[in-house]
Amino acid sequence: MRCQPRYPGQVYIWLKNKQFCLLCNEAADGVTPLCTACETELPWLGDHCLTCALPLPAPGLMCGQCLKHPPAFERVVAPWTYSFPIDSLITRFKHSANWPFGRLLGELLAQALQHRFEDDLPRPDSLVPVPLATRRLRERGFNQAAMVARWLSTRLDLPCDERLLLRTQDTGTQQALNANERRKNLRDAFALAPQTSVKGLHLALVDDVLTTGATAQALAHLLMDAGAARVDVYCLARTPKPGYAA
Repeated sequence: MRCQPRYPGQVYIWLKNKQFCLLCNEAADGVTPLCTACETELPWLGDHCLTCALPLPAPGLMCGQCLKHPPAFERVVAPWTYSFPIDSLITRFKHSANWPFGRLLGELLAQALQHRFEDDLPRPDSLVPVPLATRRLRERGFNQAAMVARWLSTRLDLPCDERLLLRTQDTGTQQALNANERRKNLRDAFALAPQTSVKGLHLALVDDVLTTGATAQALAHLLMDAGAARVDVYCLARTPKPGYAA
């Protein structure tokens, strides 16, 4: 028995589905909804710190903070600086539930990571999204880091463990806090889920934006103290230092 009515024409062919750029609405060149012109104009991260990905004026350097106080994480991978239009896309994804923007950025991050894996970046054993505070999760309805981690998991064929990390304290928003205030705000804010083990594992934390690195540092310390072999950080964008011309 046929489950479709007899129709001689083509109803829908996925591979021939025409994509339009989410930024300018012009026809896209491939399967990703982003045209070549807009992709070229994105604020791609150039020279940066080899550890925390802070934008720097020359390649192959480490920033002063990482030299003085090496972080618990090994490396940050971020395709862009947090500037227009990436900042607008992330904000609309995170605060207005415009998921297509997040999905687009997640796909491009996956492509960047795949290139790095083929170059020199070791593949992690598992992706671990940064947990969201319970109150904010109820307000927003979703964890943007978990969504990005799921997309990366599918695209890169990597496990994703959304239950490994717990947010034990609702620390509130950190956007108005400086680096020291963020570190104090995050003290004892996270914990490992009961009866879990990370001993000997290479884990990659997934988040949307890395600003001061306080959240990544707190989580990486927690995982390394629990026996993890290595912790990397994958995020969509990295903020520059105030006054830095990206």
